[in-house]
Amino acid sequence: MIKVLLVEDQPDILEITKISLELYDSFEVCECSSGEAALSKATEFNPEVLLLDYMMPDMSGLQTLEKLRKLPGLADVPAIFLTARVGEHAECEMLAAGAIEVITKPFRPRELGARIRAAIAR
Repeated sequence: MIKVLLVEDQPDILEITKISLELYDSFEVCECSSGEAALSKATEFNPEVLLLDYMMPDMSGLQTLEKLRKLPGLADVPAIFLTARVGEHAECEMLAAGAIEVITKPFRPRELGARIRAAIAR
């Protein structure tokens, strides 16, 4: 079972993502609706994957990732971004920040776990 720290500000997408990962792929998910919540839960949860929304109010996914990387044990945890924002510049920005994968919303819930596993395996 892979432990995923899921950070998503939209409640419906947060729920769909969590359910798809737990139901279809047996991931253990710690859900956070903001970057601040992720920072407060991350160390105790000890995730194996960071799944971050790119655009969030208050603290973006990039800012959240930057702060998570400074926490004990999280510097090298693989990061994957979820985003509705498509475009070469945005994707390059996420990859330059250290993401191993960028998944565009809307995604297919049944395929999400497989995409995460494939990204980790690379």
